[in-house]
Amino acid sequence: MHALTLAAVGVWCFVVAFAGGLLGLVLGNIRLPVLLLVGSSPAATGGANIAVSGLAAAAGSISHIRAGRVDWRLVAWMLPPSVAAAVGGGYAAGHLPADTLRIVIGATLFVFGVDLLRPRRSALPPPRAKPNLRAAVVAGAAIGALGGLIGLILGTLRVPALIRWVGEEPARVVGTNLVVGIAVGAAGLLGHLPGGIDWTLLAVGAAASVPGALLGARYTGRLSAPALLRAIGVILLISGTTTIVRGIV
Repeated sequence: MHALTLAAVGVWCFVVAFAGGLLGLVLGNIRLPVLLLVGSSPAATGGANIAVSGLAAAAGSISHIRAGRVDWRLVAWMLPPSVAAAVGGGYAAGHLPADTLRIVIGATLFVFGVDLLRPRRSALPPPRAKPNLRAAVVAGAAIGALGGLIGLILGTLRVPALIRWVGEEPARVVGTNLVVGIAVGAAGLLGHLPGGIDWTLLAVGAAASVPGALLGARYTGRLSAPALLRAIGVILLISGTTTIVRGIV
């Protein structure tokens, strides 16, 4: 892979991680389309991307752990099914045809983009006195399986699930989500090992994303989150459509 290409990938990974640090998310869904353009195969690229996301989640979670914004009991219930399902999803990715995997990834990115751009009318439900642990287990398994398959830790799905279905306190959702995301990233990497990992992209992405996430976390709240999320939604729509077309053509 050309050095200039790797440098451009590193810059993009840093920018994405910085934006994710601002929002308390990893945003691997924004990183993935660019990695797919230069990666050796969709499955190997997905393995690299989910591992980078796990490392970025680890960097972003430090401040939340120190501030006590992690529900460790909920982590204990949600983490095992998330990890097991992510391993299975990562293993399945290595056995799908490359074009089929591109279509699945592209469709997922497209749906994420639509979700970010649609207007929000309903207020968030109040937190439960006790989080719904059954919902946490089911949501963890479902999101982990999809994330392992396409190469994302899917914090953008886990956050609303924790709020709406599990009933977690919003102040502790981001920290809890990031801690679970660390394990999902490691599990996704493990699941992708039999099918191969693009180690070059993993090394470049990790080296750029970890400092980006740490720096972004220091500037949380300095930018308009709604405007940034709308921009991300447009990027996802474009990248999702492009990835689907590449899988069909």
